[in-house]
Amino acid sequence: MSSNIHIQRICQHCGNEFTARTTVTQYCGDACSKRAYKARVKAGKVEVSNKETQRIKTQPIEELKLKAFLSIAETSTLIGISRRTVYRLIERGELITGKAGKRTIIRRSDLEQLIFEQPLTVTPKHKRK
Repeated sequence: MSSNIHIQRICQHCGNEFTARTTVTQYCGDACSKRAYKARVKAGKVEVSNKETQRIKTQPIEELKLKAFLSIAETSTLIGISRRTVYRLIERGELITGKAGKRTIIRRSDLEQLIFEQPLTVTPKHKRK
């Protein structure tokens, strides 16, 4: 059973105008349909790859959150500051450390106390005249 419907549509893939014979037609032809399918499959693969990359990038941080004691490098990675800044915090006495042989270790609870229990200081952006 054929349809006598003739609807002017714009192809979802190439953007050209075409005459559709059904109300659900999205593409001007088989070639555009196949190209759109390949583009959808490719976009799906890229999305899966990006999610896997994000999972791999955040995995070390998740592992660090579970540790009770951290090294200097682990501390800097966990809170996103440089190693030198961690050493400055130690020198100023803001961060308590311990020694395990030659290694300097930091208790995660002390690090959380430093970050979360300090009073927030607000610096004005613009001085009023």
